[in-house]
Amino acid sequence: MTRIKNPPLRTLLSAFFCTTALVLLLSGTAFGEGTGKGRTDFQKLEGRWVRPDGGYVIELRDAKKDGTVTAAYFNPVPIRVHSASLARKNGTVKLYLELRDINYPGSIYRLVYDAAADRLKGTYFQAVYKQLFDVEFTRAR
Repeated sequence: MTRIKNPPLRTLLSAFFCTTALVLLLSGTAFGEGTGKGRTDFQKLEGRWVRPDGGYVIELRDAKKDGTVTAAYFNPVPIRVHSASLARKNGTVKLYLELRDINYPGSIYRLVYDAAADRLKGTYFQAVYKQLFDVEFTRAR
């Protein structure tokens, strides 16, 4: 290995490599967090998702790396979304969505993204009747 004998050049190269490493860490690409075209796993879920068994719609926007997401729910009219969040666990992306509105007093979706099928699958807790249902959403085209 050749040692750089010029101290200013060594300092310049060190600064360059440190800056490059910092940029990669902050962008998420150093550890494979970023995915094609600069979109994160969470951002891939942005869009409209339809539940085939009833036409219910989840709309996701502004997904951030920290798991925050803006969500809307329609049946077919808008239903108030109390909270929504995304999480990654063991390589799986999960969506939590809580509804609080008339006839939706704390109804909850817990969904997992199936990347191979491009679907959201999981459960829906219907708070009024205290029943749990298996559900699935497909991406609206």
